[in-house]
Amino acid sequence: MVRTPLTPWERQRGELFGALIRRARGERSMVEVAAAAGVSAETLRKIETGRAPTPAFFTVAALAVALDLSMDDLAATCAAQADAGHEPLSA
Repeated sequence: MVRTPLTPWERQRGELFGALIRRARGERSMVEVAAAAGVSAETLRKIETGRAPTPAFFTVAALAVALDLSMDDLAATCAAQADAGHEPLSA
């Protein structure tokens, strides 16, 4: 099965999501947060850098719990900023 290429909007949304996760992680190490979420540090690194712009739902949910984030807030923030054409949030 061939995966359909991502649109520019989907890529930007992934970068926004990664920036939000990176900001929420704050001073905590990537390894610490990844372990708390039950994902690999490499998976978290790919999400934070936008190289994994469409992480699985359960990965997003686990990261939200580990970082004490609201799934609703994450979704709304990423969608609104991507729709508005904003640049990704800085770390």
